[in-house]
Amino acid sequence: MKRGEQRDLHEVAAAQGGVLLTSQAIACGLRPSGAAGALRRAGWTRLLNGAWAQPGRRAGLRLRLRAVQLRHPNWVGSHGSAAAAHGIPVPRSDDTVELTDPRCRGQSRAPGVIVHAIRLDEHEVTVVDGVRITTPLRTVCDLLMALPTHDAVIAADYVLAKDLASRQQIAQAIGPGGGSRRRNSRAARRALALTDPASGSPAETMARLHLHAAGLFPEAQVEVETVNGRWLRVDFLFREEGLALEVEGFTWHGTRSAHQNDIHRFNELAGCREVRRILRFSSDDVFFHPRLVIRTIQETLAALRESGPATTGSSIVGAGVHPNIPSHEGAIPCPSSTGSRPPTTRR
Repeated sequence: MKRGEQRDLHEVAAAQGGVLLTSQAIACGLRPSGAAGALRRAGWTRLLNGAWAQPGRRAGLRLRLRAVQLRHPNWVGSHGSAAAAHGIPVPRSDDTVELTDPRCRGQSRAPGVIVHAIRLDEHEVTVVDGVRITTPLRTVCDLLMALPTHDAVIAADYVLAKDLASRQQIAQAIGPGGGSRRRNSRAARRALALTDPASGSPAETMARLHLHAAGLFPEAQVEVETVNGRWLRVDFLFREEGLALEVEGFTWHGTRSAHQNDIHRFNELAGCREVRRILRFSSDDVFFHPRLVIRTIQETLAALRESGPATTGSSIVGAGVHPNIPSHEGAIPCPSSTGSRPPTTRR
């Protein structure tokens, strides 16, 4: 590749946010039969069929969306791709980009690209990092109608917790009917009814859903008072039995100081009058082996009920662990049993 050709290619890509189409490279002088090889040798990274990332640019979702929109300006990033751009946690197993084309009929799919045919109004479109995507409100509506229930509730909980949209706004956007635009609206409304904006993480949402499915309804995000008069919040509390549940996110400790603070917090919780016992679970426990988590909670509740009602000054038991499971700082290491995958966004 000649130096002048390289300069021209970089100028074109820079003007497009770091993306170059193969057709543009050919227009700059590269031979059609050898354009791909020449670009690869010069350090360009293939984004999608016929699209390349400028050397030094990260070939991530934003560039892949931009590459598609260079060819199809009317297409809008949506569903999982829009969720990733907004930080909404959704399962993502590959680099496929999802877009909506308001003018086409029927879903279409090409290598690395899924295009949905759904009517889209201009007020439902925003721009993030130079890429046109659906707004958080429209995105969560699409997710509620497209994802399995648990994944949809996790996404909606995040949107509600971050105040990106209200439950009323989501309900109105979904609509009461099941027209072509809002097919699956009934499932979306069912999932929306299961949301809780107080949820602190995807793992907490999943834990709450498993608890409710098992007929267990603890209070969520409860503040309890320590013996020193400090108020601490626990994820779940069975107040009558005095059982507190803590669900740890992926980035649990992070630093030495955070780990130390976590130890102090745990010790203070163990001294609260409302708390007789604490069970701690990791995200892997909740996502990969919920049956074992639920059984552990049920057995602990039964034991606490047999020992009588909680009283002030009662003896406190530390982090509860099922007797037949090896422990890791109070968490239950669980192999996968549900097939569900935790979302990419971490606590």
